[in-house]
Amino acid sequence: MSTTATTHGARDHARAQAGTVVDTMPSIPASTWPAPPAGVAPEALTWAETVAGGGYTHKVLARGTRLRLTDVDGDACAHLLLFNAEAPWERLNVADTVKVQWNAYLGPSVALLSDQARVLATIVADSSGHHDALCGTSTVDGNAERYGDGSPQGPSPAGTGLFTLAAAKNGLEPRDLPPSLSFFQGVRVQPEGELEFTGSAGAGQAVDLRIEIPSIVLIANVAHPVDPRPDYTVSNLEVLAWRDRPSTPDSPEWTHTPEAQRAFENTADYLTARGIA
Repeated sequence: MSTTATTHGARDHARAQAGTVVDTMPSIPASTWPAPPAGVAPEALTWAETVAGGGYTHKVLARGTRLRLTDVDGDACAHLLLFNAEAPWERLNVADTVKVQWNAYLGPSVALLSDQARVLATIVADSSGHHDALCGTSTVDGNAERYGDGSPQGPSPAGTGLFTLAAAKNGLEPRDLPPSLSFFQGVRVQPEGELEFTGSAGAGQAVDLRIEIPSIVLIANVAHPVDPRPDYTVSNLEVLAWRDRPSTPDSPEWTHTPEAQRAFENTADYLTARGIA
């Protein structure tokens, strides 16, 4: 019988876990993922992971990468942050994403804008339509008050706590974390200004993003802060990414709105000057 009371016992116990497979874990290398998206060769996969409810993940993705988030069981809530991987002081700006494009709701062809008026990523496909660009993510204190615990290691982790951990693994600090977007749990503004939680579109829905600037991606899969259900409710999230091509001037996203076109032109100018494109 093994014991972890000694150094040798702890080592033997740790090594015995080699090859263990659980439902929520990354697939390394990503090419070993058992079910690549249709038309995608396994060797094109660069990220394949299932994130548990109350979990988080992060990755640095190349320009042109296609990132697919899937609500596996119908109660995922993928809170997302993006940073320019080469200059991480440039980051997702949710306020500009909404106001510059005259649209409070996320969906196909919406550009996710940085605080430098450039496009970090674009939504290129969406079968859910239940997303939120207004509320941000949950806080440790808020979850502690509502559920009894908001700590990252507790039963009801908050998005801010998990983002802090993911950020630290990429050289970022809490002060670097802006408001986030969330996918798969919808919110709509009513005529008098109140927020209506519309919940999930159901299991198996997906949203695809195209990465337009090399980006640090942080994801926290936690219950939405205005979800009215009394229990902390969030289910598994599937994350897949594969090598693809960035948007070009003939892409529908590029000319979706005049504001998006200007942001894409700003992005192209930046990438050309840096020798990235």
